[in-house]
Amino acid sequence: MLGLVIKNTGSWYTVLTDDGQLLDCKVKGNFRIKGIRSTNPVAVGDRVTVNDEGWITEIADRKNYIIRKSINLSKQSHILAANVDQALLVITVVRPETSTTFIDRFLASAEAYRVPVILIFNKSDMLSDEERHYQQMMMDLYETIGYECHAISAQTGDGVETLRPKLEGKITLLSGNSGVGKSTLINRLVPDANLRTADISDAHQTGMHTTTFSEMIPLHVHSSFLIPHSSFLIDTPGIKGFGTFDMEREELTSYFKEIFEFSKQCRFSDCTHTHEPGCAVLKAVEDHYIAQSRYQSYLSMLDDKDENKYREAY
Repeated sequence: MLGLVIKNTGSWYTVLTDDGQLLDCKVKGNFRIKGIRSTNPVAVGDRVTVNDEGWITEIADRKNYIIRKSINLSKQSHILAANVDQALLVITVVRPETSTTFIDRFLASAEAYRVPVILIFNKSDMLSDEERHYQQMMMDLYETIGYECHAISAQTGDGVETLRPKLEGKITLLSGNSGVGKSTLINRLVPDANLRTADISDAHQTGMHTTTFSEMIPLHVHSSFLIPHSSFLIDTPGIKGFGTFDMEREELTSYFKEIFEFSKQCRFSDCTHTHEPGCAVLKAVEDHYIAQSRYQSYLSMLDDKDENKYREAY
């Protein structure tokens, strides 16, 4: 039987078969070592083959996926979702603060797999004048690079309806740090979702994990997974760090849009944009055409390849 993975709890998968059945399935151990270095070889959004005993026996080719380095197993990856049309990255400038390095790592990974990203700046209702100014500066930066940005409050609903047309007819991955309000946003967009939300930890201003597994949620109550062009959100657990995985140094430049544009003017075709004479990227950073925060994110990802380790802080 063929089907679509709509939930992944880590120990079993819910598969919606093409004839409309919901099956709880598992993956055999030997399936995990067939060239898939991942903590979850099967991801939400995968098209799979299931046998009569409820075992997933095959994964269809993916058009794309969002992947990050596994926290505990540096040689392995963790696939957030597969076969998505776009991603919404939910960001908060305070309570908790989303670092620009985290944002840039997510964006670079999405660029690598050709997944368009919309940046959602949440909790706008909670900001002081100074924090609101900082948020606007961040939005201006990413819009200048070419990313669509929205300032919203999932709690009050302000700005949320502007997102709805962006989601119609698409499978959208929802991601971000723990505590940025992903569940609250889904509850606002899909009132029947009834996802659990949690308060921010006062001690660390970080989010308390509320989503513990990935799940595909229909955007409309009467929507069906079997109807083409339906709209779905993929809810994923909040992540504290975003370690990049399987990126080559020479490819990295092309995952930063503005750095890639300036790199075409570099004297050397194999320029790493760190020290070389005639480097147009270094000149652009010096002249403030490339933001220092973006350049630092680029350097931190180059550093990943040198040290070959996951960096929790990012």
